[in-house]
Amino acid sequence: MTTGDRRPEPVFVRAVRTALGPARTVLVVGGGTVPYDPADRDVTVVEPVQDLPFPDGAFDAALTAFSVHAWAEPEHGLAELRRVTSGPVVVLTRDPDRVRAHWLAEYAPDVVAADAGRLPAVDRIAAALGGDVTTTPLPVPFTCVDGFAEAYYGRPERLLDAGVRKTDPAWALVDEMTAARSVAALRSALERGAWDDRHGRLRVSPSHEGSVVLVTATPTLGA
Repeated sequence: MTTGDRRPEPVFVRAVRTALGPARTVLVVGGGTVPYDPADRDVTVVEPVQDLPFPDGAFDAALTAFSVHAWAEPEHGLAELRRVTSGPVVVLTRDPDRVRAHWLAEYAPDVVAADAGRLPAVDRIAAALGGDVTTTPLPVPFTCVDGFAEAYYGRPERLLDAGVRKTDPAWALVDEMTAARSVAALRSALERGAWDDRHGRLRVSPSHEGSVVLVTATPTLGA
């Protein structure tokens, strides 16, 4: 369910649709903050479980969006997706290394570290899926409507809004004092012009290559 400032970003929706290819039946493992279920397919939605109650190759494709980090056993869950899917398995996720590289780490280091620390490495996801794996960075558009921190890469004032921060689970990973200290540091940098001195170019950048990646795994031919 979408909340407040978080809605499916159309750029990511289109990328997911392309990665799914001609698949008609799609298994979607939910659990993410924002649903990316493809509206033009026959979709079956399940919550993350240890063992999927479906036979091998039951679906043409599978999708999970921004949720793998919350699974109890990511490798097992991804292997299950591969087992029940005859075609592509598509994972929309964020690269923890790229999360750490975002400018927010300068002002909210504990928030960013906690956020990155819960995300599985992209190589780990690829290894669990097996087959032929393609990893595609997805640039975040300036007008991104899926309101995680990087959605505001060129609109930093938005992160001063408590309502905006509340929709991003990353801020709840630290205590209130740490969060308040981080917000104060960002506010000070904006008021002094220090943020613009360092990152002002982002205010006019139509997109930003941040941490969002699309991992697409297809069965190896002849395997």
